Amino acid sequence: MAQTKIQPLFSYVLIKPLQAETKTASGIVIPDTAQEKQSQMGEVLAVGPGFGSEDGRDNKMIVKVGDKVVYKKWGGNEIKVDGVEYMLMEQKDVMAIVG
Repeated sequence: MAQTKIQPLFSYVLIKPLQAETKTASGIVIPDTAQEKQSQMGEVLAVGPGFGSEDGRDNKMIVKVGDKVVYKKWGGNEIKVDGVEYMLMEQKDVMAIVG
């Protein structure tokens, strides 16, 4: 797991998107148009403290560093730091922890 210079605030989560599979287990190549429709998955690199949210309530952080997660396709913001792309989103935009 790579170290990052980004520390999320409030209930934000920093995610490194995982690359979509380009072939099936049987070796069939998946076209780019079909890859775009796959679930958005990534690895959690950093989480905010969960307190001091905009609505004034504390939010318990459920996800933790190292979790593999599925997140909303249109949730969060894509950011690029030192040539590496990340997703920065609120914890509520994470839909599931995988595994």
